[in-house]
Amino acid sequence: MTDKVAVIFDLDGTLIDSAPDIRAALNRVLARRGLPDLSAAAVQGMIGDGAKVLVDRAWAAQGRSAEPADLADFLADYEQNSAVETVVYPGLMAALEALAGSGHPLAICTNKPASATIGILEPLGLQKFFPVVIGGDSTPYRKPDPRHLAAAVSALGAARTVMIGDHDNDMAAARGLGIPSIFASWGYGSGQGTYIAHSAAELPGIIAGL
Repeated sequence: MTDKVAVIFDLDGTLIDSAPDIRAALNRVLARRGLPDLSAAAVQGMIGDGAKVLVDRAWAAQGRSAEPADLADFLADYEQNSAVETVVYPGLMAALEALAGSGHPLAICTNKPASATIGILEPLGLQKFFPVVIGGDSTPYRKPDPRHLAAAVSALGAARTVMIGDHDNDMAAARGLGIPSIFASWGYGSGQGTYIAHSAAELPGIIAGL
Protein backbone atom coordinates (compact mmCIF):
# COMPACT_ATOMS: atom_id res chain seq x y z
CA MET A 1 0.00 0.00 0.00
CA THR A 2 1.41 3.37 -1.04
CA ASP A 3 1.63 6.33 1.31
CA LYS A 4 0.80 8.63 -1.61
CA VAL A 5 -2.71 10.05 -1.84
CA ALA A 6 -4.68 8.21 -4.51
CA VAL A 7 -6.55 10.54 -6.86
CA ILE A 8 -9.92 9.64 -8.38
CA PHE A 9 -11.22 11.77 -11.24
CA ASP A 10 -14.66 12.18 -12.67
CA LEU A 11 -14.57 12.21 -16.48
CA ASP A 12 -17.07 14.48 -18.25
CA GLY A 13 -16.67 18.10 -17.24
CA THR A 14 -13.60 17.29 -15.14
CA LEU A 15 -10.98 15.64 -17.34
CA ILE A 16 -12.63 16.22 -20.71
CA ASP A 17 -15.00 18.66 -22.38
CA SER A 18 -17.23 16.04 -23.98
CA ALA A 19 -20.44 18.04 -24.24
CA PRO A 20 -20.06 18.83 -27.98
CA ASP A 21 -19.92 15.14 -28.95
CA ILE A 22 -22.65 14.17 -26.49
CA ARG A 23 -24.87 16.91 -27.91
CA ALA A 24 -24.12 15.89 -31.49
CA ALA A 25 -25.03 12.24 -30.82
CA LEU A 26 -28.22 13.22 -29.00
CA ASN A 27 -29.26 15.57 -31.78
CA ARG A 28 -28.64 12.97 -34.48
CA VAL A 29 -30.92 10.52 -32.68
CA LEU A 30 -33.52 13.23 -32.05
CA ALA A 31 -33.43 14.17 -35.75
CA ARG A 32 -34.09 10.56 -36.70
CA ARG A 33 -37.17 10.75 -34.47
CA GLY A 34 -38.31 13.98 -36.13
CA LEU A 35 -37.54 16.03 -33.03
CA PRO A 36 -35.70 19.38 -32.86
CA ASP A 37 -32.11 19.90 -31.75
CA LEU A 38 -31.10 20.67 -28.19
CA SER A 39 -28.87 23.64 -27.45
CA ALA A 40 -25.37 23.33 -26.04
CA ALA A 41 -26.47 24.91 -22.76
CA ALA A 42 -29.40 22.53 -22.42
CA VAL A 43 -27.23 19.45 -22.97
CA GLN A 44 -24.56 20.60 -20.51
CA GLY A 45 -27.23 20.79 -17.84
CA MET A 46 -28.27 17.19 -18.54
CA ILE A 47 -24.81 15.63 -18.10
CA GLY A 48 -23.63 13.97 -14.90
CA ASP A 49 -26.07 11.20 -14.00
CA GLY A 50 -25.29 8.60 -16.65
CA ALA A 51 -26.49 7.86 -20.16
CA LYS A 52 -30.02 6.70 -19.31
CA VAL A 53 -30.80 9.81 -17.27
CA LEU A 54 -29.23 11.96 -20.01
CA VAL A 55 -31.51 10.46 -22.67
CA ASP A 56 -34.54 10.65 -20.37
CA ARG A 57 -33.84 14.35 -19.80
CA ALA A 58 -33.31 15.01 -23.51
CA TRP A 59 -36.62 13.44 -24.45
CA ALA A 60 -38.43 15.09 -21.55
CA ALA A 61 -37.22 18.45 -22.87
CA GLN A 62 -39.15 17.59 -26.04
CA GLY A 63 -42.25 16.64 -24.08
CA ARG A 64 -41.63 12.96 -24.81
CA SER A 65 -40.74 9.84 -22.86
CA ALA A 66 -37.61 8.02 -23.99
CA GLU A 67 -37.87 4.39 -25.03
CA PRO A 68 -35.16 1.74 -24.57
CA ALA A 69 -34.43 1.98 -28.30
CA ASP A 70 -33.65 5.68 -27.92
CA LEU A 71 -30.99 4.93 -25.31
CA ALA A 72 -29.55 2.10 -27.39
CA ASP A 73 -29.36 4.31 -30.48
CA PHE A 74 -27.70 7.12 -28.55
CA LEU A 75 -25.09 4.80 -27.02
CA ALA A 76 -24.30 3.22 -30.40
CA ASP A 77 -23.94 6.62 -32.07
CA TYR A 78 -21.95 8.17 -29.24
CA GLU A 79 -19.49 5.31 -28.89
CA GLN A 80 -18.68 5.64 -32.60
CA ASN A 81 -18.28 9.42 -32.39
CA SER A 82 -17.05 10.14 -28.87
CA ALA A 83 -13.74 11.82 -29.75
CA VAL A 84 -14.64 14.05 -32.68
CA GLU A 85 -14.86 17.38 -30.87
CA THR A 86 -14.06 16.24 -27.34
CA VAL A 87 -10.87 17.65 -25.84
CA VAL A 88 -8.89 17.33 -22.62
CA TYR A 89 -9.27 20.46 -20.52
CA PRO A 90 -6.33 22.90 -20.58
CA GLY A 91 -3.59 21.99 -18.12
CA LEU A 92 -4.94 18.51 -17.33
CA MET A 93 -2.21 16.61 -19.19
CA ALA A 94 0.50 18.47 -17.31
CA ALA A 95 -1.31 17.93 -14.01
CA LEU A 96 -1.68 14.20 -14.70
CA GLU A 97 2.00 13.92 -15.66
CA ALA A 98 2.96 15.66 -12.42
CA LEU A 99 0.70 13.48 -10.27
CA ALA A 100 1.74 10.23 -11.93
CA GLY A 101 5.39 11.28 -11.82
CA SER A 102 5.09 11.86 -8.08
CA GLY A 103 3.69 8.37 -7.57
CA HIS A 104 0.04 9.15 -6.96
CA PRO A 105 -2.22 6.23 -7.99
CA LEU A 106 -4.90 7.48 -10.40
CA ALA A 107 -8.38 6.24 -11.27
CA ILE A 108 -11.56 7.35 -12.99
CA CYS A 109 -15.00 7.00 -11.44
CA THR A 110 -17.71 8.16 -13.84
CA ASN A 111 -21.40 7.62 -14.41
CA LYS A 112 -20.64 7.20 -18.13
CA PRO A 113 -20.74 3.52 -19.20
CA ALA A 114 -17.36 1.81 -18.87
CA SER A 115 -17.05 0.87 -22.55
CA ALA A 116 -17.70 4.46 -23.67
CA THR A 117 -15.20 5.69 -21.09
CA ILE A 118 -12.44 3.31 -22.12
CA GLY A 119 -13.16 4.03 -25.77
CA ILE A 120 -12.52 7.74 -25.33
CA LEU A 121 -9.37 7.54 -23.18
CA GLU A 122 -7.06 6.11 -25.86
CA PRO A 123 -7.71 8.64 -28.66
CA LEU A 124 -7.24 11.45 -26.16
CA GLY A 125 -3.98 9.99 -24.81
CA LEU A 126 -5.36 9.48 -21.30
CA GLN A 127 -5.38 5.69 -20.98
CA LYS A 128 -1.77 5.51 -19.74
CA PHE A 129 -2.69 7.42 -16.58
CA PHE A 130 -5.66 5.32 -15.47
CA PRO A 131 -5.20 1.62 -14.74
CA VAL A 132 -8.49 1.73 -12.81
CA VAL A 133 -11.69 2.80 -14.58
CA ILE A 134 -15.03 2.43 -12.80
CA GLY A 135 -17.94 3.25 -15.10
CA GLY A 136 -21.61 3.77 -14.45
CA ASP A 137 -22.28 0.12 -15.26
CA SER A 138 -19.26 -1.31 -13.42
CA THR A 139 -21.20 -1.68 -10.17
CA PRO A 140 -24.90 -1.76 -9.27
CA TYR A 141 -24.48 1.83 -8.03
CA ARG A 142 -23.76 5.24 -9.51
CA LYS A 143 -22.60 8.49 -7.96
CA PRO A 144 -23.79 10.12 -5.71
CA ASP A 145 -24.04 6.65 -4.10
CA PRO A 146 -20.73 6.34 -2.23
CA ARG A 147 -20.61 2.62 -3.00
CA HIS A 148 -19.81 3.50 -6.61
CA LEU A 149 -16.82 5.57 -5.53
CA ALA A 150 -15.88 2.90 -2.98
CA ALA A 151 -15.21 0.47 -5.84
CA ALA A 152 -12.52 2.81 -7.20
CA VAL A 153 -11.05 3.37 -3.74
CA SER A 154 -10.85 -0.39 -3.17
CA ALA A 155 -9.23 -1.02 -6.55
CA LEU A 156 -6.52 1.57 -5.88
CA GLY A 157 -5.66 0.09 -2.48
CA ALA A 158 -4.27 3.32 -1.03
CA ALA A 159 -4.55 4.49 2.55
CA ARG A 160 -5.69 8.00 1.54
CA THR A 161 -7.84 9.11 -1.37
CA VAL A 162 -9.25 12.32 -2.85
CA MET A 163 -12.11 12.73 -5.35
CA ILE A 164 -12.02 15.40 -8.08
CA GLY A 165 -15.20 16.31 -9.95
CA ASP A 166 -17.35 19.07 -11.37
CA HIS A 167 -20.73 17.89 -10.07
CA ASP A 168 -22.43 17.62 -6.73
CA ASN A 169 -22.73 13.86 -7.37
CA ASP A 170 -18.93 13.65 -7.07
CA MET A 171 -18.83 15.76 -3.93
CA ALA A 172 -21.70 13.85 -2.32
CA ALA A 173 -20.09 10.48 -3.04
CA ALA A 174 -16.86 11.67 -1.41
CA ARG A 175 -18.74 12.97 1.64
CA GLY A 176 -20.50 9.64 1.92
CA LEU A 177 -17.15 7.88 2.13
CA GLY A 178 -15.62 10.47 4.43
CA ILE A 179 -12.84 11.37 1.99
CA PRO A 180 -11.80 14.87 0.84
CA SER A 181 -12.94 16.25 -2.49
CA ILE A 182 -11.82 18.92 -4.93
CA PHE A 183 -14.50 20.74 -6.91
CA ALA A 184 -13.41 21.46 -10.49
CA SER A 185 -14.98 24.83 -11.22
CA TRP A 186 -14.32 24.64 -14.97
CA GLY A 187 -16.88 21.89 -15.57
CA TYR A 188 -20.59 21.60 -16.22
CA GLY A 189 -22.12 21.28 -12.78
CA SER A 190 -22.16 22.82 -9.34
CA GLY A 191 -21.13 21.50 -5.96
CA GLN A 192 -19.34 22.16 -2.72
CA GLY A 193 -16.10 20.27 -2.15
CA THR A 194 -13.50 20.25 0.60
CA TYR A 195 -11.36 22.31 -1.77
CA ILE A 196 -11.98 24.14 -5.03
CA ALA A 197 -9.71 24.30 -8.07
CA HIS A 198 -10.23 27.01 -10.68
CA SER A 199 -7.70 25.50 -13.06
CA ALA A 200 -6.05 22.14 -13.57
CA ALA A 201 -2.68 23.68 -12.74
CA GLU A 202 -3.82 24.04 -9.12
CA LEU A 203 -4.48 20.33 -8.62
CA PRO A 204 -0.94 19.02 -7.88
CA GLY A 205 -0.41 21.72 -5.24
CA ILE A 206 -3.73 21.04 -3.51
CA ILE A 207 -3.07 17.30 -3.50
CA ALA A 208 0.50 17.79 -2.23
CA GLY A 209 -0.96 19.59 0.78
CA LEU A 210 -3.34 16.79 1.78
